[in-house]
Amino acid sequence: MAANNLLYQFKTASIAIKLIVINTALFLFATLGSWMFKTTPGVLMEWFVLPAALDAFIVQVWGVVTYSFLHFGFGHIFWNMLMLYWFGRYVLNLFTEKRFLTIYLLGGICGGLLFVLAYNVLPVLSGKSGYLLGASAAVLAIVIFIASYTPNAEVRIFMFTVKLWQIGVFMVLLDLIQLPNQSPTTGNAGGMIAHIGGAIFGYAYAVQLKKGKDIGAWFEKLMDELINLFKPKKKSPLRTVHKSKTTTKTTERTTTSTANQPNQKQIDAILDKISKSGYDSLTKQEKDFLFKAGRE
Repeated sequence: MAANNLLYQFKTASIAIKLIVINTALFLFATLGSWMFKTTPGVLMEWFVLPAALDAFIVQVWGVVTYSFLHFGFGHIFWNMLMLYWFGRYVLNLFTEKRFLTIYLLGGICGGLLFVLAYNVLPVLSGKSGYLLGASAAVLAIVIFIASYTPNAEVRIFMFTVKLWQIGVFMVLLDLIQLPNQSPTTGNAGGMIAHIGGAIFGYAYAVQLKKGKDIGAWFEKLMDELINLFKPKKKSPLRTVHKSKTTTKTTERTTTSTANQPNQKQIDAILDKISKSGYDSLTKQEKDFLFKAGRE
């Protein structure tokens, strides 16, 4: 009974919570598994991390996706999941769960590709071995996306009120300042480069979306096609002849349903208001409207 309840809560949770649960479950599996098999967590995760060497990357290309679901150490996963939960709420107030997942996955992929590129192009890193794991690039893509899309939205941090764009700039500058001081062999230069890759994608996505260009639409279609591959095919129902009266009622219901759908012009107007004055400037009715639109 308890298992069924947990499963139901997982199914009905937001995509941000689902990602947190998946990341946490994989972390616990690697941690507990290493204790049970008397080995290190790295041994259990080595086939799912992202290797820096080009020849290793080619034979383990799936690592560009799977690495962003793995963590090493409690502090590593704690801060990543906290940031994902906190900033995920802002994104999900405005956008669909599918777009949220697109930002997360593509942000992680861009961060991973920049990591591999840097290790094979930059002289200071060329020839050095290493691997990448952690959701930081994907999470930073979420942070920078919403900080770029609604830069003037304000958040409360302890006793201070700051704007999202200030948080985004601080996080990027923190990596850029620390990067030159990282040792190519013992430092976290690769991780910080991946952070920058995720941030670049989040910024580019937000800027293009405000211009009316959805650069993640192709990825959403790809996810839909992959999901459809694993869906069981439904048998075609027997055709039934309906009277014209029933057909008329069906048409009326369809028209009513369409009329009740959120108006895109209203959504655009509210998003424009957020961009200029911040999320807190919305009325309760506007916030409820956005929440309903994001769920549909």
